[in-house]
Amino acid sequence: MTAKAVISLTTGLEDAEKVTVAFLVAVGAAESGRSTLMFLAKEAVRLAFDGIAVGVACDGCPALPDLMKRYEAAGGIYFVCPICVDAKKLDRADLIPGAEIQGTIPMWQWIGDEGATTFSY
Repeated sequence: MTAKAVISLTTGLEDAEKVTVAFLVAVGAAESGRSTLMFLAKEAVRLAFDGIAVGVACDGCPALPDLMKRYEAAGGIYFVCPICVDAKKLDRADLIPGAEIQGTIPMWQWIGDEGATTFSY
């Protein structure tokens, strides 16, 4: 069994329930002791910027800021697509803790030869 998990997320707050599910999976992996990486691309890159991931997606859903705090506390990290960030003209200085501007090659290097369990949203 692999000890790494990668969650690829391309959806942003236009589908907050999907974002919530992705974070629930990521939090579960990280809190279970797996090294966990979220690769954020397309609209999801906005979630890696301060003050964006706010609110609750649905009645009974946990708040996105709470999920993100749990993910960070469990050691989860984010790789944020540099092409997407530049295309959206986002200020790299406003990244949240644990987020790095990194593309697919660093993601594959992080995965390494041992592989990873993956989820895509």
